[in-house]
Amino acid sequence: MRAIEITAPGGPEVLQPCERPQPAARAGELLIAVQASGVNRPDVLQRKGLYPMPPGVSDLPGLEVAGTVAGGAPEDLAAAGLALGDAVCALVAGGGYAEFCVAPAGQCLPVPKGLNMVQAASLPETFFTVWQNVFHIARLQPGETLLVQGGSSGIGVAALQLAKAFGSQVIVTAGSDEKCAACVALGADHAINYRTQDFVAETRRLTGGLGANVVLDMVAGDYIARELQCMADDGRLALIAVQGGTASAIDAGLVLRKRLAITGSTLRPRSVAYKTVLAQALKQQVWPLIEAGRIQPVIHQVFPAAQAAEAHRLMESSTHVGKIVLSWA
Repeated sequence: MRAIEITAPGGPEVLQPCERPQPAARAGELLIAVQASGVNRPDVLQRKGLYPMPPGVSDLPGLEVAGTVAGGAPEDLAAAGLALGDAVCALVAGGGYAEFCVAPAGQCLPVPKGLNMVQAASLPETFFTVWQNVFHIARLQPGETLLVQGGSSGIGVAALQLAKAFGSQVIVTAGSDEKCAACVALGADHAINYRTQDFVAETRRLTGGLGANVVLDMVAGDYIARELQCMADDGRLALIAVQGGTASAIDAGLVLRKRLAITGSTLRPRSVAYKTVLAQALKQQVWPLIEAGRIQPVIHQVFPAAQAAEAHRLMESSTHVGKIVLSWA
């Protein structure tokens, strides 16, 4: 099969097309004939040698795919409610940049009605991550306010659409007026240009001084201390990445007085059983919203798989709004 491998840790140029043996589905797995592969920030970190694979996982990058079921034991197909030839998208721990990929059966979901394979490939990594952190861990409720750092990213557009669909108010930050406008067009109640505005002061102003109930943070670093200042009493901070660094000095007294909770998570090493629970929640609660058109995948650009290096250059430029996808067509 054709695949894209990381020839050595480094820049985008280390992503090179190659030929690899087709993987075989083991017990509990399904084989997917991949038509599209999502591109995500963790892929960039893996390419740089900063995000090692869990034991036993393919060294090929790629955490989400869409395609058709090409193999699997009858009992695994039955457990997933799928059949050979069905259109699926799946969350995988690696190996997604390839024409064939194996995925745990519980992490395979039917492609929502009305979506093509490129759109479907943009869903798993971002929707699993947002559902886990914003809804499962931080327990965002209808009527509460969510602050999303990086609202124009793949994670950001998923988070703002999900939060709005479930009845919350959404404030996002983005790095340009154009990105802010794009986020508002997607449903955000307010967008803050973090290059020209103080997100702490703006969040306080937009919430009448109450602050955000939940913050979804991909930055960390000195952002954490500032986020605590614009959070509501009993607020929850969900940390999912450290693009701004791992060191942060916080006001512990503020955490005590406001009864704040700070949580962190990484999805890749979690168990298949854990991810299967998330998958079932998405299928039951989110997939109907996608099929009804209330939540829409946002695709910034599609690259032929052989141009994965260009896709990574775009990802690292941070000029995109929504998702970047590789096509194997």
